[in-house]
Amino acid sequence: MTKRAESKYKINRRLGVNLWGRAKSPIAKREYGPGQHGQRRKQKPTDFGVQLMAKQKLKGYYGNIGEKQFRKYYEEAVRRKGDTSENLIEILERRLDTIIYRMKLAVTPFAARQFVNHGHVLVNGKRLNIPSYLVKDTDVIEVKEKSKQLTCVLDAAQSGERDVPEYIEVDHRAMRGRILRAPKLSDVPYPVQMEPNLVVEFYSR
Repeated sequence: MTKRAESKYKINRRLGVNLWGRAKSPIAKREYGPGQHGQRRKQKPTDFGVQLMAKQKLKGYYGNIGEKQFRKYYEEAVRRKGDTSENLIEILERRLDTIIYRMKLAVTPFAARQFVNHGHVLVNGKRLNIPSYLVKDTDVIEVKEKSKQLTCVLDAAQSGERDVPEYIEVDHRAMRGRILRAPKLSDVPYPVQMEPNLVVEFYSR
């Protein structure tokens, strides 16, 4: 396993969950945390600890988003009408790298972010290399012609590890797709329980 993959999967061991539901995750072999004190008996977390854990899980799942950007998403979710926790999930699910991951064009959110960064993705026919771009319902997302036969893309598209959710439409032959509607928390195929309501509580303390 590469150093990058090791540090990525450390999130799983630190949080004690298999965030992406992958067989490669070390949590499948060792359920205790990383480091020399990882096997110590865990104390019952405080309310703050539970809220912090919920935030770390959500941030980690989407490729370990930085705190500054994640807080901006929370503030945007508060500004919008409706339920703040549902708004937060919609914002995260509209990220371009998340859409690429949901379309099964990358095996992990980290790989999806790298794929976008490297300029392999077109939005409405134009190259866009900003993973945090928030995709609109009218946007057409497509893999650049020269990149459609990349092994990483073909392997991801053919993987049986997960399914494309109902709010995403994708044609794997054309390597093109779009978001059909704003997803709700209950629509998102998280392998572990996500609690955005606790994230909202964390920031509104």
